[in-house]
Amino acid sequence: MLAGPPRWGRVRLVAVDGPSGAGKTTFAARLVDTFRARGATTGLVATDHYATWDDPVAWWPRLVTEVLRPLAAGRPAVYRPVDWTTGAPRPGPIRTVHPVDVLVLEGVSAGRASIRPALSALCWVEGPDPETRLARAVRRDGEGVRGPLAAWQQFEQGWFAVDRTRDHVHPDGLVPSSGLTHGENRS
Repeated sequence: MLAGPPRWGRVRLVAVDGPSGAGKTTFAARLVDTFRARGATTGLVATDHYATWDDPVAWWPRLVTEVLRPLAAGRPAVYRPVDWTTGAPRPGPIRTVHPVDVLVLEGVSAGRASIRPALSALCWVEGPDPETRLARAVRRDGEGVRGPLAAWQQFEQGWFAVDRTRDHVHPDGLVPSSGLTHGENRS
């Protein structure tokens, strides 16, 4: 992927998508480390920086305006992520992402249809069954997330059924950009 040209202005976008509690954050962190070890300047933006229980996916235009467009133009991206440390979403401190070779977008809906043509790669992290993923998230974030996260899991099932993200991913979890732009179904 690093040998290919950027597909979003000056940036190679890599989306790490899949259901909640599947292990996307862990996978994305390892991916960032791998790109950096190969000499690529790499940034990471999580969809959790924008999503809330009440607004799971409609925030996308803000991410495009605040992060993706500036980076595509070679400018720093400045945005205010959602802070989840209290268990309830609230505005967090301002973050700056400086121009990078690779930007990893991690989280539910990161590989959505509207961005697929600009992706250099799309990764899917399936994870275990929904009950195990819910239990994993509750262990990580506390019992207070159980109800909202169970509702979120219902939403994301519908989201993935409509967006068909997984249909665009090769069985090994990664699809090169040529498969994204030429309409190949690699499921």
